[in-house]
Amino acid sequence: MELQFTGLDWAIFALYGAILVGSGWYFSRSRAADSRDYFLAHNSMPMWMVAISTLATTQSAATFLGGPDLGYRGDLTYLFTNLGAFLAAFVVARHLIPRFYSQRVTTVYELLQSRFGEGAKQKAGAMYLLGRVFASGARLYMAAIAVSMILFNDIDADHVVLAVLVLTAAGLLQTFIGGVRSVIQSDVLQCIVYVSAAIAVVGVLLWQIPADLPAIVSALQSPADGSGSKLALVDTSWNLQDPFTLWATFTGFVLLNIAAFGLDQDVTQRLLTCKTPRDGARAMLLSVVMVAPVMAVFMGIGLLLYIFYQVPELMGGTAVSSPAGGDVTVFMHYVLNEMPAGLRGLVTIGVIAAALSTLNSSLNSMASVLTEDLYRNWLERRGINKPAHHFVVAGRSAMALIGAALSGMAILCFYWQQISDLPLITFALSVMVFAYSGLLGVFFTVLFTNRGSGLSVTMALIGGFFVTLMLQPWMITLLTGNEEPLVLAFTWQLCLGTAIAFSICCLGKPSELADSEIPEEARA
Repeated sequence: MELQFTGLDWAIFALYGAILVGSGWYFSRSRAADSRDYFLAHNSMPMWMVAISTLATTQSAATFLGGPDLGYRGDLTYLFTNLGAFLAAFVVARHLIPRFYSQRVTTVYELLQSRFGEGAKQKAGAMYLLGRVFASGARLYMAAIAVSMILFNDIDADHVVLAVLVLTAAGLLQTFIGGVRSVIQSDVLQCIVYVSAAIAVVGVLLWQIPADLPAIVSALQSPADGSGSKLALVDTSWNLQDPFTLWATFTGFVLLNIAAFGLDQDVTQRLLTCKTPRDGARAMLLSVVMVAPVMAVFMGIGLLLYIFYQVPELMGGTAVSSPAGGDVTVFMHYVLNEMPAGLRGLVTIGVIAAALSTLNSSLNSMASVLTEDLYRNWLERRGINKPAHHFVVAGRSAMALIGAALSGMAILCFYWQQISDLPLITFALSVMVFAYSGLLGVFFTVLFTNRGSGLSVTMALIGGFFVTLMLQPWMITLLTGNEEPLVLAFTWQLCLGTAIAFSICCLGKPSELADSEIPEEARA
């Protein structure tokens, strides 16, 4: 059957739009007085709110669409990778968060300035901006898929582009005035919306599938096509093309999450808004604890969709029509064609809420790096003094510029993901490796050695990006002509890229910085 949005669905959709506008105004009532207030809320945010905001930042539209996609296509091994996140969180809490607070940094890359000089901070910030354009653009693209299907019932290129622009405008509306304080407050609202929507989908699917829970579990454990159990949690194989194995969990995923929580301004900025480093660490750990059950709900949707579309014997012997648009849209196909009126609107706004929670965070964090690490230093080198409020205005201008960049990347991802043919969540994670490899190599040099120089930092950042680029299958095919090259999962790409970047950075001989190059707080 081909059900479209009913009046009730559109009413819910319109109500959510009104809430977005109202909350954007409400959360932005307090105008930021300076850049530290605009980007860090003067370290005044409560721990629990920061934890939810961190969860919302990491659980984007890639989760809302990609989680069901993974469950529908595969099994539950992605859930096991959360152990890597736990290990990474302890490393960040022990080695990074205390340093960030002691030096009162606005961005995490200021930590490099006390060791390698101003240039290293700027280059690391620029690499972050490049990587975040890749990663956040990919997530924006995924949300645009859902919006395109809502508005046009397809994912044609021109419709996806229009959806990208609509989402970007909505994100700017919520974050432009109030800064990170309004981002964190709106994240709490968005998180409640999209988690509630996901739970509602699980309930509806269990109601629509005319089979008891033991029969559903049995069908998932022993799929009719003879493939492995879809409830498998741990994969001990040495398949280098699978990013969700036991070995990848304790290597690549640990590195990925160290980078995400400690080196990626998008997430770390939230942790720096807490009152103390202890609260920042607790907020991070609490967000990691909440990730697993939330992700389990989304992957559970995919497992139930597999029963709904691929196991007709549990659907009363009547086959339900499979998605015409391919597996990439299986969840939205179900929402728009099989869910009861009203609930379709609820789930749709859940997708948009997940997208905006991540988009808002990216806009503010990227603006902080562009303003504080690049623009402010550019002014200081030229001896130009500006009042505190000038940098708030500069941050807003940077945010608009970044919104345009993310829109462009999202449009590019429409074609990139089709070429890569990766599941949505795997694609979203893999694009982060380009920036993370070099950043991890540089920060590990700072934390665990006395080596490195400004030049070796630059070469390490370039090296990490270049190694990741050379490991892309399409690049190998382009250079060698091999149509079926060896494909390394993004987790192993990250391990290799980090190791090479670390080695390059350690080649630099440590040199004493002039006192004038070291911030006063770093000397203290």
